[in-house]
Amino acid sequence: MPYSYLTPLLEKNDSKIILLILDGLGGTGNSAEGKTALETATKPNLNRLAAEGCLGQTIPIRHGITPGSGPAHLSLFGYEPLECNVGRGALSAAGINVPVHFGDIAARGNLCTLDKQGKVKDRRAGRISHQNAAPVIEILNEVQIPDVKVEVHQVKEYRFVIVMRGEGLSPELNDTDPQETGVPPLPLKAQDPKAEQTAEYFNTWMEKAYQALADQPRANGFLLRGFATDPNFPSFEEAYQLNAACIAEYPMYKGVSRLVGMEVIEDIEKGVKGEFNAVKQIWDDFDFFFVHIKKTDSYGEDGNLSAKAKVIEEVDQALPILLELDPDVLMVTGDHSTPSPLKSHSWHPVPFLLWAPKTHRPDLEQEFGERVCARGGLGTFPAVETISLGLAHAGRLEKFGA
Repeated sequence: MPYSYLTPLLEKNDSKIILLILDGLGGTGNSAEGKTALETATKPNLNRLAAEGCLGQTIPIRHGITPGSGPAHLSLFGYEPLECNVGRGALSAAGINVPVHFGDIAARGNLCTLDKQGKVKDRRAGRISHQNAAPVIEILNEVQIPDVKVEVHQVKEYRFVIVMRGEGLSPELNDTDPQETGVPPLPLKAQDPKAEQTAEYFNTWMEKAYQALADQPRANGFLLRGFATDPNFPSFEEAYQLNAACIAEYPMYKGVSRLVGMEVIEDIEKGVKGEFNAVKQIWDDFDFFFVHIKKTDSYGEDGNLSAKAKVIEEVDQALPILLELDPDVLMVTGDHSTPSPLKSHSWHPVPFLLWAPKTHRPDLEQEFGERVCARGGLGTFPAVETISLGLAHAGRLEKFGA
């Protein structure tokens, strides 16, 4: 049970908590003034909340550890990431509502472009469109081998998930994605003797699958990573007595929410306003709202600081939609940092804003940014304590001990 010591302290009430995640929010300065995207953005609403509330910064996993999106979100949900780790495959499958039972093996895949020497030319097949990728992924789905059942489902654009079902399977396999171009895909090997048979199955399937894609002009290969099975986590409601909803556009974040038992809200309008309006529509039905904004991370990985700042500005402009709902607690942060200069996830602390008008203790800071968060009243704390912080400010935790 995540932080089981909280269980006897939980107290239900009618309070409402919003956890607003701007994916990859944190950064390092590379603007002309040395500012980050968050410090560069024009954000009057966030600055007002920062001035009224309290700031800090989180450590997603441990100091110096660069997190993947899965463990970073689990940490924010109060699941100790070093104990409750789950591979990207199970997250991707859950994100598109493909069941992965204990013993099944799922992996996330990228369609890619290989050159004539079999080296990776483009890890995302030129970001092939969803429509153009669909028939390629269907070719992969038709590839079958003896003794196991293989399913391949499109996730989004060039991304897919592969699920292998059979007896005695193990997820202890290495990724085949080298995370760089100009080199061949990594050979798939068992990381544990018990996974030798599983590695043989996957290698047999991959050989046939590569042959099936050989004539494709762009997506003539694929890369696999994040082999995993069902982690069987305790539910969010069981852990915290919170009826939780997930509002997100990207499947992976829907997936991590489903793995902890949140209800994923489908058919929402695209964009920040669409997500915020979805919260408004379901406000009376839930008491915890996980709202995920992806583009801050995407532009950080592209090295585009100005575009990342514009997404933050878009969030700021739409924020009144959430504030008009009068939440008891609003927490604004990221799952990890994605500095534009690095074009990747990083180990840097993540800015954190807590606004709970009835219970917060304001600090002296007046705006929302990395450097002011570093000296904020909440200090630097593990991201895994985010939920207990929210519960306390929502009046949902009783006193510990006599």
